[in-house]
Amino acid sequence: MLHSKPREDKHLHKGLRKQLVQSLREKGIKDERVLAAIEAIPRHFFLDPAFERIAYEDRAFPITAGQTISQPYTVAYQTELLEIKKFDKVLEIGTGSAYQACVLAEMGAMVYSIERQKALYDYVGQFFFISKYPNIKRFYGDGYLGLPSYAPFDKVIVTAAAPYVPPKLIEQLKPGGIAVIPVGDDQGQKMMRITKDANGNVKEEELGDFSFVPMLGGKNQ
Repeated sequence: MLHSKPREDKHLHKGLRKQLVQSLREKGIKDERVLAAIEAIPRHFFLDPAFERIAYEDRAFPITAGQTISQPYTVAYQTELLEIKKFDKVLEIGTGSAYQACVLAEMGAMVYSIERQKALYDYVGQFFFISKYPNIKRFYGDGYLGLPSYAPFDKVIVTAAAPYVPPKLIEQLKPGGIAVIPVGDDQGQKMMRITKDANGNVKEEELGDFSFVPMLGGKNQ
């Protein structure tokens, strides 16, 4: 595994993270707790050492199993929309590299993360940095089904583009909860923020345009 052995977080990396956080601020991210989490987490740990020098550019990179680590702006934007509070119980669909999960965990959330790609699920299991966050629980499964036995959740985040809002995920959202889901296909995707009020009524907001890998159903060996 490329990132099973501990790596160094050097002064250079910390400086690059400061620059990244400043660029996110300039792009409109206002939640200082989100920015502090991104500044605290060594993104280069999540990538092949070949990408080390460019790990703090605001763009997506390929990881294993044909997936990507999301652009930092996208991670910050989705996290800001969730209005994370310490001890929030968050359902994440699409663990991927676990970068998004670590940002949530750094902010004090309890993260329940589902990954459908067995190769990626196993890969993250070997990742030395994940042990820093015992508040991340990982599951191999179908994201469309959520985790009914652990529901309800304060927040839900989907890190792949669904063709529609998966109803089971909204069922598993607490009254007063927030879900953030990119919806669409390769022709175009919109970020949706879905809030559930105290009576269980659901409100949908359509926000900016984004580009995510598609959210697939089932489990992939």
